[in-house]
Amino acid sequence: MQLESGAWSPYLVGTLIGLLSMATFYFSNKPLSVSTAYARLAGMVGTLFSKGHTENLKYYQDTRPKIEWGVMLVFGMLLGAFISAVTGGEFSSTWVPALWEQRFGPDVILRLGVAFLGGAISAYGARLAGGCTSGHGISGALQLSVGSWVALVCFFVGAVATSHLLYRL
Repeated sequence: MQLESGAWSPYLVGTLIGLLSMATFYFSNKPLSVSTAYARLAGMVGTLFSKGHTENLKYYQDTRPKIEWGVMLVFGMLLGAFISAVTGGEFSSTWVPALWEQRFGPDVILRLGVAFLGGAISAYGARLAGGCTSGHGISGALQLSVGSWVALVCFFVGAVATSHLLYRL
């Protein structure tokens, strides 16, 4: 089930994500999501550099920074993305994709800075929304949560608006 480009079929991947989500509910009684895992990872990094400050933050008193299933899911996603890119013939070691370079130039620092800023804004939004794209878009939508469906619509509207700003203007 591969496309002409060699990439994995989105139908196969969607089916596998749905099965993974169902298995996650069945075996752990938890939704498939990672925003709390990123917060736990941030807490672990904070503990390395400023243990006292991190331990005094209310969030980390309620949600201890530790390695748990969600943190392992993050590492599994990184490994899975690597395997997918290699087996799908799409692995690339370029720091600046051609489309980005054509629009904004070859500056690696700009590319990494914008990527970091986008990640920080996404993480903040995920915490503000009470979940990330996978939490709302996959697990919440599968549970027919109205809030998750609203969040999912907002994700798509935001993505389309951002892509128009970046690549159409």
